[in-house]
Order: sequence, then C-alpha cells, then structure tokens
Amino acid sequence: MADRARVLLVDDREENLIALEAILSSLDVVPIRARSGEEALKALLSTDFALILLDVRMPGMDGFETAAHIKRRERTRNIPIIFLTVVDSAPDYAFRGYAAGAVDYLTKPFDPWVLRAKVAVFVELYTMNRRLSEQAALLRERLSNELPDGGDHASVLAELAGRVTAVEDELRRVRELAEKSADAPLNGAVAELSDRVAHLRAGFDALG
Repeated sequence: MADRARVLLVDDREENLIALEAILSSLDVVPIRARSGEEALKALLSTDFALILLDVRMPGMDGFETAAHIKRRERTRNIPIIFLTVVDSAPDYAFRGYAAGAVDYLTKPFDPWVLRAKVAVFVELYTMNRRLSEQAALLRERLSNELPDGGDHASVLAELAGRVTAVEDELRRVRELAEKSADAPLNGAVAELSDRVAHLRAGFDALG
C-alpha cells in the first residue's frame, strides 16, 4: 500500500493552517487544506482521509455544522474528527464537540507534541484498518478461487497465516502506543480494531 494517509486540516485562518502543517511535518502524512466547512465537504467527496482536524470557530458553516454534515454521509461518517478551538470558547463547546461525533477536543494553544502523538496513532489505526480490509479480501479471494480447484492448500494457507500474523503483530504495536497515551478515544478505536482482527483470525483458524 503505497498511498500515504491524508489528514484534512480545516481552518479559515492561514496562519493556523501553516502551524498545523508544521506540527505534522515529521509524520508520514499528506496534509490537505480547507479554508471553510464548505471546502472541507467538497474535499471529502473525492478523497479518503485518515483524520480531520477541524476548527470550531469559522465564518458561515462552523465546525459543529460541518461535523454534522460529515457524520450524516455514509462515505465519511467513520472518519475521526479532532476539534480545535481557542481556550476562551463557550463552556459547552467540548460537550457539543463530542455530541457532534468528535473523537477528541483540543483547545488552543495546544501542545504540539500531544497533537502530533494523537494524529500519529489515528493514522496508524487508519493504516491498520486498510491493511486488514485488504487481507480479509485476499483471504476470501484465495479461498474461493484457489482452494476449490485443487490448488496447493498448504502453501496458500501458510501464506495467509503469515499475513494474518503480520497484522496481529502490527496491532500489538499500535495497542502499546494507545495504552501509553492513556487516551480513552484512542483505546476505544484500538479495541474496535482488535475485534476485527480477532474475527479474521477466528475465521482463518476454522479453516485449519
């Protein structure tokens, strides 16, 4: 999988977008800018994103309204959203952010290391999910196309076993990162992915 994960940066202020790009520059991601909620929704029509960093205070369509549109779309409803806003925002902003479907909520000025760490783990989860989907598709294809035709069952199963094990090994590494962060949303996402990997392993073990 050669494609680098994309992160959507949504903020109406140029200096904030520049700062976010600088924070993420050490990560292997492609930052995509949007200067408004409308621009963000347009970008989401044709591009897959690992994560959205969404400013709350924007003219016109604000962050909450933008998030509501994102969560209503089948294509984008599962993309994690981290809300960003200034520290003097209304006291109910955090509650509204989580109610709108955000996985996290950070106030400016935020610690660049904290944001970078959160983005890194969500990108890892996104990459893991994509790899898991690819392995599951490969498993179905190989089982349906090769095994019934009298192919080399042992070699096919050995190859698939190696692929499943590789996914499990990478999942353990991501789980360790999430546990160290003690971040509830991250650990919840890892737990959900762990269930998917466990189902894949159970299905594979049933073959043998």
